[in-house]
Amino acid sequence: MSSVAPLHTVSIVGARPQFVKLAPVARAMRAAPRPIVDQIVHTGQHYDDSMSRVFFDELDLPAPSVNLGIGSGAQGRQTARMLEAIEDYLQANRPHVVIVYGDTNSTLAGALAAAKLHIPVAHVEAGLRSFNRRMPEELNRILTDHLARLLFAPTATAVANLATEGLSARTLLSGDVMYDAVLYNAARAAARSAIVRTLGLEPGAYAVATIHRAENTAPAELARLLQQLNEAATRHGRIVFPVHPRTAAVLRSGSAAWQPVAAVRMIEPVGYLDMLALLQGARCVLTDSGGLQKEAYFLGCPCLTLRNETEWTETLRDGANHIAGSDGKHLLQLLDEQARRPQRRCGEPPSAAAGPFGDGHAARHIVAALCELDEAQS
Repeated sequence: MSSVAPLHTVSIVGARPQFVKLAPVARAMRAAPRPIVDQIVHTGQHYDDSMSRVFFDELDLPAPSVNLGIGSGAQGRQTARMLEAIEDYLQANRPHVVIVYGDTNSTLAGALAAAKLHIPVAHVEAGLRSFNRRMPEELNRILTDHLARLLFAPTATAVANLATEGLSARTLLSGDVMYDAVLYNAARAAARSAIVRTLGLEPGAYAVATIHRAENTAPAELARLLQQLNEAATRHGRIVFPVHPRTAAVLRSGSAAWQPVAAVRMIEPVGYLDMLALLQGARCVLTDSGGLQKEAYFLGCPCLTLRNETEWTETLRDGANHIAGSDGKHLLQLLDEQARRPQRRCGEPPSAAAGPFGDGHAARHIVAALCELDEAQS
């Protein structure tokens, strides 16, 4: 039996990408030489099963210690409710370290609550910058990085961004935990997911589209972007469109008048393994999701980003990702150009070779650093 005192941590998550990022870290914690007791606090930011419980099941994550049930709401109200509830939880449990992930309101609320209670904060996926402060995510990232004691940067670009802001002393180039997750789960997705067959899809003969960011789901902007999606499907073939709850709510309200053409297949949100399976068989992905940009990159699926910029500039190398614009202005041109290139070989497993997103062992590096941080404090 180990005589080393356990490291007590709290992981704060609330949205799909955070569940994916947590999973490799949770596995690395279980394999760590020092016992680690991690309590998962689910803020409830993604509060329906399609965006939450299914990910815990598929990723073999422990059930959350608590689900705060915050739900959706205006930015300020949602963040304030999270801050209050997280503060109460941390005061009652007093962990050695609080771990936050990514760039959501859950991230900022967790970091702010912990920092004000003088509990060290570790930020997984630190240093990302789109340099667009109209994005709520950009503000969350910047504030969280300046609150955190330990900054786990996924790429050299992120390290450089943090250095520019005077945060080098707190920074570790860990690699990207989402790369860890894809390496671990790609084969599981190919073996377990039946979504390609269930939807009657032919590998290489469909695209995948997702739209969910706040700036893209205002009614006028969403209607314009979805019309571009219709034109893309009419010209280039079937598009599978898992509809995010935020996007679905706008469409249900009738404020974004739009009807899909026959080649656009709208479906409910899908789980992590189903999305990996769809990406492995798709000719390309059209998305405003940062996570999907990376997952497509790791799986060799061409990506067209429905934004005016990306914080994941590494994916733009070698034409793996292109900026289509938040209005889809360049979408048809980019799809036309892609159609003239040789078709990708679908279903090939991702390579574990070291690259701009690390060596596939980011979670192991993160857990080692967490243990060292606690030892330095004791």
